[in-house]
Amino acid sequence: MGFLTQVWAKASPATTEAVPPAVVLPNAMPVQDANSSTEEKSDEAQTGKEPKEWGYDLYPERRGETYKPKLSRILFGAEGKESIDRYKCEQNVYWCVKNGPLVKLMMGALRSSGCPIDLRRHISCEVCDPTVTGGYDPVLNQIVVCQNMAKNKSMVHGVLTHEMIHMFDYCNNDLDFRNVDHLACTEIRAANLAHCSFLSAMFQGDASPFNVKEAHQNCVKTKALASVLAVRNISHQAAVDAVERVFPKCYADLEPIGRRIRRNSTDQQKAFMEAPMYGYDVY
Repeated sequence: MGFLTQVWAKASPATTEAVPPAVVLPNAMPVQDANSSTEEKSDEAQTGKEPKEWGYDLYPERRGETYKPKLSRILFGAEGKESIDRYKCEQNVYWCVKNGPLVKLMMGALRSSGCPIDLRRHISCEVCDPTVTGGYDPVLNQIVVCQNMAKNKSMVHGVLTHEMIHMFDYCNNDLDFRNVDHLACTEIRAANLAHCSFLSAMFQGDASPFNVKEAHQNCVKTKALASVLAVRNISHQAAVDAVERVFPKCYADLEPIGRRIRRNSTDQQKAFMEAPMYGYDVY
């Protein structure tokens, strides 16, 4: 029994824990399991259902809706400050672009790859579902920063780095987000390069003093699996199989950062300084 199979055998299906940033693909056909027939695909296309399999419901403003706060939550101060939150979010984005080592590295790598970022065009602060902190929309080639969840510079830096890895993969590879294996691969890469450390693995229960060697890999698998399930209406087992299927190859791919980042270390600065060695622009 693999690690992810063991995790989901123990996990409760009704979890409310927030998941890492996920990919959002509005106005796209939903992903099917490998065993789904073409007849099932055509039936779903004809029904005109909301494509919730793509995380469409997690980002209401992606549907063209204007967020309307509830009166009860306004009275308690939980909502009603969306304009202020958006302004603060945009300030944090600008700070990260000017000062965040990994964000600057990713922007330089994207520019070198022929996909330069225009802040006004490619990054959007929006109100999202509370279970996600950000997303990447490949249809509009746009990063979503969830202004109601990512409220400080550190969180925004993590969201931007994570989503820019998706953008980099989409720019440089023949990436099809409708293919669950492709989705699992880019989520593995984002978790590997932008999130996981031994400390974070300890907090989410993937590591202990007895399995230090596998702690990082288990953390990456857990985060990638959570991201896939957040935006795809597929079974746990189908998501587990996809992650396990592509994990060895995608975990070994460290482009464009070039190293796994340890928390509370100088790895971010080192990665930024090493970027020109790999042929990437310095932003």
